[in-house]
Amino acid sequence: MKLIKCTLALALIAGIGLPAFASPGGTEAVSPMVYLAAVFALACFVGYYVVWSVTPALHTPLMSVTNAISGVVVVGAVMAAAATAMSGEVTQDIWIARGIGTAALIFASINIFGGFLVTRRMLAMYKKKGK
Repeated sequence: MKLIKCTLALALIAGIGLPAFASPGGTEAVSPMVYLAAVFALACFVGYYVVWSVTPALHTPLMSVTNAISGVVVVGAVMAAAATAMSGEVTQDIWIARGIGTAALIFASINIFGGFLVTRRMLAMYKKKGK
C-alpha cells in the first residue's frame, strides 16, 4: 500500500498522469525531461521496495537475476562505447555517447563483480563448516 501511495504521489507531482491539466486547453504536452525524470524516480522507488521486501532466503537468486540484467547492460554499454556516426563524421554527440557508454560499462562491471562477491558469500553461509 505504501508503494502505491508513493507512486501515485510522485506521478501527480511530475504530471505524468495529468497532461490535460498542463494548460486550460489541454494541448500542452509534458516535457520529455520531466517525464524521464519521473520514470527514473518511480523506478528508484519500485526498486527500493522490491529489493527490501525480499526475504533473506531469496537474496541469492535475486543477485543472480541482477547479474544477468547487468550483463545485458554491459552489451548495450559496449555498443554505445563503440558508437560511430552513420556518415563517418565524428561529432560531439558521438563523443558524448562514447563517454556515457564507457561510464555505463564501468558501473555495470562493478555491479556484476559485487554481485558475484555477495552471491559467493551467501552461498558460503550454507556450506557445512569443516572441523
